[in-house]
Amino acid sequence: MRPEFLEIGTIVNTHGVRGEMKLAPRDVDAALLRGVKALYIDGRAYRPVSARVHKDCLLLTLPEVTDLDGALAFKGKAVSIRREDVSLPEGVYFPAELIGLSAVDAESGAALGTLVQVLPYPAHDVYVIRGEKEFMVPAVPAFIQAVDLERETIQIHVWEGLI
Repeated sequence: MRPEFLEIGTIVNTHGVRGEMKLAPRDVDAALLRGVKALYIDGRAYRPVSARVHKDCLLLTLPEVTDLDGALAFKGKAVSIRREDVSLPEGVYFPAELIGLSAVDAESGAALGTLVQVLPYPAHDVYVIRGEKEFMVPAVPAFIQAVDLERETIQIHVWEGLI
């Protein structure tokens, strides 16, 4: 089941003196967040007045925040988005959507465990599966046959020596 809200980063600092804030994204590209219509901070929806990418962060201005003091009040706050407000390319998922999926052998259907962690690496993510044994699987098509969020499963092509 897809979560309704996904935590996508934290306001880490202010930028300038006119109320602009620096959002450090987690598990998502800052450019993807530029087009999001609403950000949720402390359960309240904010429509960004402006948003631009700067050094892997998103610099944004929120309504009614026009000075440094107003922006400082948001420092350290977690920022979330509604999952339905963002469209990702086919086969791309937020890590929070994958945590908890049941991992099964794509060929035999045997249960392998549960996906407990997504480790980001420069080339591709790595999934940590915990079952009888804990093992890691590269998140590439050679290993990941299918992800079914409706059935809450991830089908893994098990190669000899993987587990």
